Amino acid sequence: MSKSFDDLVAVMARLRAPGGCPWDHEQTYASLSQYLLEEAYETFDAIHEADETGDTANLREELGDLLLQVVFHCQLGKERGAFDFNQVVRHITEKLIRRHPHVFGNVKVKDVDQVWANWEKIKRAEKHGTRHARPSALDGIPKHLPALLRAEKLVKKAKRAKLDGMETRKIKLSKALLAQQLFELTAYAQAKGWSAEDLLSAETRKRERQWRKQERRSIG
Repeated sequence: MSKSFDDLVAVMARLRAPGGCPWDHEQTYASLSQYLLEEAYETFDAIHEADETGDTANLREELGDLLLQVVFHCQLGKERGAFDFNQVVRHITEKLIRRHPHVFGNVKVKDVDQVWANWEKIKRAEKHGTRHARPSALDGIPKHLPALLRAEKLVKKAKRAKLDGMETRKIKLSKALLAQQLFELTAYAQAKGWSAEDLLSAETRKRERQWRKQERRSIG
């Protein structure tokens, strides 16, 4: 039997309705957050599996599981009178159009770097004056990212803002040697009873504070 997206929304509403599923009734935004994260990682794995093997069956399934999380949150929003799926779709559609003026408007761009610069400029303007305003070039990095991924994003933003000042040219490592050292450093931390994740998170926060001070001085 063919099923449409509207059927999925209807099934989710039925699960949450009186006489539906007791487990689904108990869920909240917060209780679902871990499931959303897990499904995102499983989808990430499926993407790489599809890229390596050409088999997309698992990716199709994982994308469905990830979509379910979005629909579930939209159902909770609808029940609370906060938002529904149509509003979410409308918001992202309008945002995509607004942030691609070189496609849907008359703005001319010469390369991807300029596309990125325009995107960031538009994003800052959108959030200006709100509690999510991004006055710093370092704003907008999710707090709960894994330590290494968060460090990478912070370094990338700092480089774009010309804040990093790190002499990486003095470091001569091959990819293989860098990978080996990262693993050995992780093992060393574990042997010492330390968490490499926590250590890198702390160092990233320290670097971020330093770069934010540098940014403020340059503006002032």
